[in-house]
Amino acid sequence: MIPTLRTDRLILRAPAQRDFETYQAFFADEAASGFYGGPFDAVRAWKVLAGHIGHWHLRGYGVWVLERRDTGRTVGGCGFSWPSGWPRCELTWWIVPAARRQGLATEASRAAIAFAYGTLGWDQVETHMRDENAGARALVLAMGGETIGREAFPDGHERDVFVLPGPSAARTGA
Repeated sequence: MIPTLRTDRLILRAPAQRDFETYQAFFADEAASGFYGGPFDAVRAWKVLAGHIGHWHLRGYGVWVLERRDTGRTVGGCGFSWPSGWPRCELTWWIVPAARRQGLATEASRAAIAFAYGTLGWDQVETHMRDENAGARALVLAMGGETIGREAFPDGHERDVFVLPGPSAARTGA
C-alpha cells in the first residue's frame, strides 16, 4: 500500500489514472519537462505514470503525486526513484509550471525526506541533477544539501550527488 502524507498545503498520495492529464500536459511541455527527458508524447507520459505506480510495488517506495489541499488539483510529483541500471536512489520532484515558485517542491521534499529517514529508516537521502538545472540545485542547497561526490550516469551525463539532512537537522540548521 502506498502511504499518504500531508503537509500544510499538499497531499502526497498514490499516483492514479486520474492524474494522467497532468502527466501528459507536463511531459508534453519541453520547457517544463526537459530535465526529466521530455518532451514526451501521450504514450510515453502514460509509461511514466505507470512506472511511478509500479516503482512503489517493486521497491517499496516511489514518487507521490502532489495534490493541492485547497483545490484538489494535481500540481506535480515528489518522491524517490531508483531505475534499474542507475547507480543510486534519488529524491526527485516535478511541478507544473503554473504552480512553481510557491515553495511546493520544498514542502513536498521535506515531507518525503522525513518519511525516508523516519519511516523507511534510511541512513541518508540523496539527490542529483544535471549541472544546468540551476533551479533544482538552488532548492537542494536551500534545504541544506551537501555535495558528496560526482558520478557518471547511464544517460551520459555526469552529476554532482548531494546528501540531504534529516528533518531535525533542517530545522536547526545543523
